[in-house]
Amino acid sequence: MKIKAIHIYQHDLPVKGKPYKFARTVLTAMDTTIVEIVTDSGLTGFGETCPLGPTYQPHHAAGARAALTEIAPHLIGENPLQINKMNLLMDELLAGHSYAKAAIDIALWDLAGKAHGVRTCDLLGGALRERIPSYYAIGIDTPDEVARIAKEKQKEGFFRLQIKVGGRTVEGDIETIRKVGEVMRPGIRLAADANRGWTMRDAMLVSQACRDVSLVIEQPCATYAETASLRGRVCHPIYLDEVADSLSAVVQAIGDQTADGFGFKTTRVGGLSAMRSIRDICHAHGLPHTCDDAWGGDIIAAACLHIGATVAPHLLEGVWIAAPYIEQHYDPENGIRLKDGWIELPTGLGLGITPDQTQWGSPVFSAG
Repeated sequence: MKIKAIHIYQHDLPVKGKPYKFARTVLTAMDTTIVEIVTDSGLTGFGETCPLGPTYQPHHAAGARAALTEIAPHLIGENPLQINKMNLLMDELLAGHSYAKAAIDIALWDLAGKAHGVRTCDLLGGALRERIPSYYAIGIDTPDEVARIAKEKQKEGFFRLQIKVGGRTVEGDIETIRKVGEVMRPGIRLAADANRGWTMRDAMLVSQACRDVSLVIEQPCATYAETASLRGRVCHPIYLDEVADSLSAVVQAIGDQTADGFGFKTTRVGGLSAMRSIRDICHAHGLPHTCDDAWGGDIIAAACLHIGATVAPHLLEGVWIAAPYIEQHYDPENGIRLKDGWIELPTGLGLGITPDQTQWGSPVFSAG
């Protein structure tokens, strides 16, 4: 089997309802990039990458497409089933830009599942369950509104809630966390996610003021060094997110004992191949984590589900998907949907998504 063509699509994903707000950004729509790999056997694989705006990370949508345009022509004629070799080749062709390469990596895993007649999760080690827990992220709002949503989402069946903090006064964050803490049911997990929006001082003040609220603090500060300095100075476990941007960063954080857990983004670390390695390292050290992405449609959601299904249940903090915040599905019949806080693993081959490509229009770039 050889790669015959690679098509790159641009697609807009409007945010449903009011804008999505967190510490550093307010978003009304996402610009997503979709990769289609076509083989000489007629099989096709799909991948996707969707940066959460241009300021969340050093990623942006136009940059993803520029990187893919640089890489794609050199992959024509290669065997797509040799995924490790393909990832090494991409690194030889272009330094960095893991978030762009991830779209190709995901498409390769989709294609491999179809070629072998199995689901992608089967190739990643096998699903440990068919129904995967999700969690709900509540954007920055008034303390009363955040508490209202938190109460509502627990009733819907979510076992974990994440509330966005940072980007407002420390007093506002403290009030919000305490009000949410008052409505939390026993057994429901809570994360306060600052998205790098706190100073070290802010993190210590908030944690001390909310020491009686059971929660984890996710990515409190902008840098790894700042966050590492909080060890022993806050009252809550610390999860790393934005700075856990590669396998090497994860290994360093574990070695330094900086992280009590992680919020992982599949495309940020380079795709499903990298996530498979990270999953195994976290398992060896007993560290919980999520299997998410920044944003995106059914293709990214399916990729996160497939890797999430292979994580030991006691270590999986959930799989966040953007479906509740966007209107459309690429696959009208098998699109990834939330129900009662859980998501069914797709049953089709590969990622299990058969997109309606007419939604995307013509490719913005094609190779082959």
